Amino acid sequence: MPTPERLAVGLLEQTSAVAAHVRDFTATVPTCPEWTVRDLVAHIGQEHRWAAAIVRSGLPVAVPDPRDQPVPGDWAAWLRDGAVALIEAVGDGVTPVWTYFGDGPSAFWLRRMLHDTTIHHADLAGRDALIPADLAADALDGLLELLTAPGAPTLKPALAELRGDGQVVVLNPHGGPPWTITRGPAGPTWRRGDGAADVTVTASARDLLLVATRRLSPDAAGVTVSGDRALLDHWLTRTAL
Repeated sequence: MPTPERLAVGLLEQTSAVAAHVRDFTATVPTCPEWTVRDLVAHIGQEHRWAAAIVRSGLPVAVPDPRDQPVPGDWAAWLRDGAVALIEAVGDGVTPVWTYFGDGPSAFWLRRMLHDTTIHHADLAGRDALIPADLAADALDGLLELLTAPGAPTLKPALAELRGDGQVVVLNPHGGPPWTITRGPAGPTWRRGDGAADVTVTASARDLLLVATRRLSPDAAGVTVSGDRALLDHWLTRTAL
């Protein structure tokens, strides 16, 4: 996992990138069709403050609705202030706080909010999203950690359909070790490293992230898919968060 300092820099960069790609508050976000751009901006500013409240208290806080969130006129500064508030609350990143997986270090929330903000940057920018390779790779790690966590199918029943008998999906980044995902009887597991694959997707870490989070289809992203395309499509349709 990147250091808290790297996560903080990344969060500020990605929050600024979101602001730079806002054009029309009334437009619908194609990859989040239930939201307008205004809702997306409200969500980002709101979730940074929500995570900061969790870190400060160490306890869970009710998830707010972005449609209930007022957005000030100087919304870009408001977005940045929310990111700064979270960074300051996290501090050195080691304080134990509540997380989805039980108690964990406060850096969990800085990492989680960075990944979420990065994906929302892609919601607005598409293939123009500038996502550093190290942060894209860590976001993929984080995504797979969520998808394979104990109890995840209870929260998202579609994940139960990812059980299998050894089918392997490999996400192969340029210049780095691949993510090897194995569908077993108890559910999927993953690791970084080579292995035999039923389907392999090869691209930059950024494009693999955009495909894995359904911000771009494999065809639109121009990635290389080798092997069982139906297996890849089955994985992608059941892992939407």
